[in-house]
Amino acid sequence: MNERETLKINRLGHLEIGGADTVDLAKEFGTPLYVFDEAHIRNMMRVYKTTIEKEYDGNGLVLYASKAFSCEAVYAIAREEGIGVDVVSGGEFYTALKAGFPADKAYMHGNNKLVRELEFALDNGIGNIVIDSYREADILNDLAKKRGIKQNVLIRTNPGVEAHTHAFVQTARTDSKFGFSIGDGAAEDITRHVLSKENLVLKGYHCHIGSQIFEKQSFIIAAEKVMDFIASIKQKLGFEACVLNIGGGFGVWYTDEDPKLKLSDYADYLKALIGAVKTKAAEHGLNKPYLLIEPGRSIVGEAGITLYTVGAIKDIKGIKKYVAIDGGMFDNPRYALYQSKYTVLLADRAGEECTEKVTIAGKCCESGDIIAVDVPLPEAESGNILAVLTTGAYNYSMASNYNRNFIPAAVLVNDGKAEYIVKPQTYEDLIRNDVIPERLKK
Repeated sequence: MNERETLKINRLGHLEIGGADTVDLAKEFGTPLYVFDEAHIRNMMRVYKTTIEKEYDGNGLVLYASKAFSCEAVYAIAREEGIGVDVVSGGEFYTALKAGFPADKAYMHGNNKLVRELEFALDNGIGNIVIDSYREADILNDLAKKRGIKQNVLIRTNPGVEAHTHAFVQTARTDSKFGFSIGDGAAEDITRHVLSKENLVLKGYHCHIGSQIFEKQSFIIAAEKVMDFIASIKQKLGFEACVLNIGGGFGVWYTDEDPKLKLSDYADYLKALIGAVKTKAAEHGLNKPYLLIEPGRSIVGEAGITLYTVGAIKDIKGIKKYVAIDGGMFDNPRYALYQSKYTVLLADRAGEECTEKVTIAGKCCESGDIIAVDVPLPEAESGNILAVLTTGAYNYSMASNYNRNFIPAAVLVNDGKAEYIVKPQTYEDLIRNDVIPERLKK
């Protein structure tokens, strides 16, 4: 096993996370169970914040990307660590507010924000809204005018940089649903449009080239292109952006096919990006913009694991061996969506040699309900506790009640002690909003 700072194998041969024995966690809280290491989350937030302070004179803000994992506890941690958040729905913003997160440090994204979401954002004093369509700019201006306020906004641009990542998580290709292309003049046109709106205050630009990126050059090229664009807009329109949101996308380790990054490596990524911004600002005679970054996956991805209990085992001789678990695509749909790869181990036999390759199957009535394919394991037995690593991002946030299964509970581990941050669901939760019309009642 490629151990990380949050994981280790203890003297009993059990997997530990944040000092807590995962076998004990499974007994206490049941499975399936999402488990997060608080120290890892805080360390990741701090490495980005510290790098901005040291390399950019503190002239910027880390925004935790809520879509990776959203619950009140993670916003409470972000609040304590003094960082901001980006939200992509009214629900994420509401959750942040309920956790006491300051609205002025929240930024709202989305390519098709609903009117009710914009109204909710304005009524609760959101710090900034990232515009991604003409329609949105028009609606937002009207809503702000009715409320007698001027709303700070950014414009999402598309620099046309294709990062070396999965096609589904590239967001800056020329055919992306996100942003306005810099190359074909669309970004300039929307800038003119937004600048004409009396109740919108354009602060600058946003771009995000994708997720799960390990090479620095894509980030550097994107930053350079947007800075060149800022200089061009200043020359043409007399408007100089004072804010640049460069997005996120820093990769995390899922399997040994991925680089194993240290905290210092993430600092180096951000240093390279900051260096590109500073160089371009000097080249064009621009003020250094207030810099925003949106690392979400890299903050919580490796901080989280999911625990399951092994159930049925089906060995199709000479073809495939299935090890079924009490979870599935309802708590982790990423294999079904992206064929995402994971590292899997038996948490109660973590130190044992792997002797076979198996496919981890979920319990859903769906042939595509697979968590991992051809992963090495010791010979598993029913009742073993199985751990899937690096599930902190895009697992709980994508979970569903498919087949009316429960979305698993989540616990936060701090110095070996765990407590709920998302409570378990019950059967009553599943039917809470169901309504039987009177004509169908007995």
